Amino acid sequence: MIVPAIVRRTAVCLAAAALGFAAGCTEEKRPGLPALGADIEATSVSGISSGAYMAGQFQIAHSKVVIGAAIIAGGPYGCAQSVFSDMMMGPGVAFLNMPKAINGCMLNTLAPWGVPDVDRLARKTRSLAEAGRIDPIENLLDDRVYLFSGSNDRTVVPSIVKAAFDYYKLLGFSDDRLAFVSDIPAGHAFVTASEGLSCEVTGKPYIVDCDYDQAEAVLTHIYGPLKPRTETPGGTFVTFDQRPFFRGIAGHDMEDEGVAYVPADCAASTTCRIHIAFHGCAQNIAASGDAFIRETGYANWADANALVVLFPQASSSPMNPQGCWDWWGFTGRDYLTQDAAQITIVFRMIQHLAQPRGRGTAGAALSAASEHERG
Repeated sequence: MIVPAIVRRTAVCLAAAALGFAAGCTEEKRPGLPALGADIEATSVSGISSGAYMAGQFQIAHSKVVIGAAIIAGGPYGCAQSVFSDMMMGPGVAFLNMPKAINGCMLNTLAPWGVPDVDRLARKTRSLAEAGRIDPIENLLDDRVYLFSGSNDRTVVPSIVKAAFDYYKLLGFSDDRLAFVSDIPAGHAFVTASEGLSCEVTGKPYIVDCDYDQAEAVLTHIYGPLKPRTETPGGTFVTFDQRPFFRGIAGHDMEDEGVAYVPADCAASTTCRIHIAFHGCAQNIAASGDAFIRETGYANWADANALVVLFPQASSSPMNPQGCWDWWGFTGRDYLTQDAAQITIVFRMIQHLAQPRGRGTAGAALSAASEHERG
């Protein structure tokens, strides 16, 4: 199990204090995300629940580099956005959007009032692209998108995921670019062939055994046929310091540390692709341990298929007690765009992974980011 380094250091310092050695207990330097010369233009994203919403937001904001996405138990881009959100500042955005997020983008109880309105969401997306706040829509249309809803999911009901499918169709996606799986009796969870709780269960760590390898299905749909998975990952799970990527950003609700899985070949010489896997609510390391990182199967498929898997970590806060990714505006009203706090931070991470090998700090990534960001 991955234990956050901050927890390990705290335990050591408490022990030192008990023995009278607290003065010598200083915070050790945390390891940085490695620079690997990865192919940033072959990046893909996936996520479950709030992570599904974030995967869609990241894909649409940065479609110049993202080639595919997996929306697992999530709805359409911008679903929670109120028509009045752009007039609000600070926490007011989240308070305004939250009822719609729960009732209209998870439970679908607002369907009689036309929520989610995928026509309006598609128009909003085009408007953001025309304003330069997300990449042009044309970059999206050759992406491949996998969507999934478990038939026993009562948290984000299947009709909401179907709305996401309809949204992509309205943007102009052809049928062959989309896959919608809805016939597996899963609860609200990431699905595996052999790991986790019983298939129909919804509960921590939100990983269930349905005799279906979802990681394989996701990566195959996005990248095409895969080489066989390894039974035991042969690379390294790197726990890295996320804080250098926070520069200039406050109120981001992200943990100090994230994890990246780096196959040995990717560390040594191979130019590898990047897959970003966004956990769901109450599924980060702080809430559910390392199950999402080690039991979903992404690392097993990464070794033979030249993939670095990035597992960024969101944190909890009073506005976000379950450690969700921001899909209703608690980090600010720009949460859907390239200026969003969490999207900016994770984009900086993949920029750094794409830097030439040997640059072991985040400085190069942040310098490169300045060309893409607008201050």
